[in-house]
Amino acid sequence: MHLCLDLRGAPLHLWRMKRGVSTNKARGNVDEHNLGFARLDLARHQRCGVPEVIYCAGKAPAQVSHIIAALTKMGHNVFGTRCPPEMFTALRQQHPRLVYHETARAITLDIQPLPKPLGHVAVICAGTSDLPVAEEAALTAERMGAAVVRIHDVGVAGLHRLMRHLPVLRKCNAIVAVAGMEGALPSVVGGLIDRPLIAVPTSVGYGMNLQGVATLLAMLNSCVSGVTVVNVDNGFGAGVAAATINRLVAQQKKSRNTRKTAK
Repeated sequence: MHLCLDLRGAPLHLWRMKRGVSTNKARGNVDEHNLGFARLDLARHQRCGVPEVIYCAGKAPAQVSHIIAALTKMGHNVFGTRCPPEMFTALRQQHPRLVYHETARAITLDIQPLPKPLGHVAVICAGTSDLPVAEEAALTAERMGAAVVRIHDVGVAGLHRLMRHLPVLRKCNAIVAVAGMEGALPSVVGGLIDRPLIAVPTSVGYGMNLQGVATLLAMLNSCVSGVTVVNVDNGFGAGVAAATINRLVAQQKKSRNTRKTAK
């Protein structure tokens, strides 16, 4: 008999028992809901700290609507990324409580309380054109329980605009830096602070920007040590990374404070 192992090396069926997640229901997974066209991962939050998220682009409105209905029926909050306005309009007819976050191009429907904000994450962007990606990162981090500060339009064309925010950045547990064009912002920020930095290249730029490839390559070749780079326009991935780091740091600080109080 082969046992599926999770990343910590424990047999997955034992991990499920510890977490209270049933392995099967009449030999069918209750941590998975099969809609035919999609298999919803209902145990992802317990397993990874990140709940199932809907990537709306490329899906039919009817498919997204079925996913929303299934998630809410099972007591899960809904978070969907890359939702076009016309899709939201169609979805709202079936789900009147659905909320559209226009700048982030995201949808949410909450039936359970969100995590209490803790720690500090900063999401900064170089220009106003980078806002959709930056806001996707900020909204994602917030829904994962991070307290987020947004700092907009602080690109290197006006470096003085960034400098006044350094005291705030130095207090954060993690920082997401979003930029297009030549992608210099993360390198500048990384040379001024000692915090985990996630760089997000955007597809904003002229001509040979190549839909963000030039920005991506510039960030990957940063001379600043420790800059982590996600894919082009991947605000969601950056938000998850920043919120995960923030959660670990906040938990460690809370644990230290608890021990000091006990003494």
